[in-house]
Amino acid sequence: MDSEQNKQPRLTIRVAKGSLSFSVPDNSAGTQIIYEPYVPKSGVSMPANLREAFKTVPLLSRPLTRAQVLIDCPSLLIPVEEYNEANNAQLYFHSFPEAEGRLVMSNVLPQLNAVALFAVNKDLKLVVDDHFPDVRFTLLMRPVWDYLRRRSAVGNRRKLFAYYHDNVLELVSFERNRFIFANRYEARHVKDLVYFILFVWKQLALDQQRDELFLVGNLLDKDALLDTLRKYIQVVSVINPSASFNRAPLTQLRGITFDLITLYLG
Repeated sequence: MDSEQNKQPRLTIRVAKGSLSFSVPDNSAGTQIIYEPYVPKSGVSMPANLREAFKTVPLLSRPLTRAQVLIDCPSLLIPVEEYNEANNAQLYFHSFPEAEGRLVMSNVLPQLNAVALFAVNKDLKLVVDDHFPDVRFTLLMRPVWDYLRRRSAVGNRRKLFAYYHDNVLELVSFERNRFIFANRYEARHVKDLVYFILFVWKQLALDQQRDELFLVGNLLDKDALLDTLRKYIQVVSVINPSASFNRAPLTQLRGITFDLITLYLG
């Protein structure tokens, strides 16, 4: 029975502020996965929205027993050599006091010599646990970081990566398979994106002529953003998921996010 269960595909539930989606590998689909976005009702908690989705989303009526929940929230990164599990909650709530009362979880990032702490809504976890006996919780940025880490190792220029999703700008930079910077910012306008990118570029003392900026995600007014950034940084590129993943059909799915693409194809 256990081996049969382990052969089952794992449903991915992506949970971000104001958005929810469900996906599962399916070899019979042209894109190799079934992907169903779900529009949460405003003013209703995410656990309640998820509960409602289980009643109405066709994909969730499949007899699946394994799930993975991608959680979009602030993370606290700790070097592996300094990590002590007993300190997880204390460290996380000290850094993000607004998360008090949530359940603190961790993902080990072996390729980056770090552990990422993040927080999960307890009611949300209960809803998922009620439906699946085998559940994993994963920080939404984990597969993105893994992909960008490998991309960072190509060439000898320093690189800053900017991933925009769900009105959040994630900025990250690596050196020798370690984070040298990782942070996220609320951003709803092009001027916000420009401000935070240039602020971090200066903070890292990156070279305007030589070093590289890579943008990815559902970028706001891409042309205006690129025009403005190229006034200050010479090498600005946009990562095209289709080209980066050999035109995999999955990359053509309308609305699919870069974190899900790297999760499935990374």
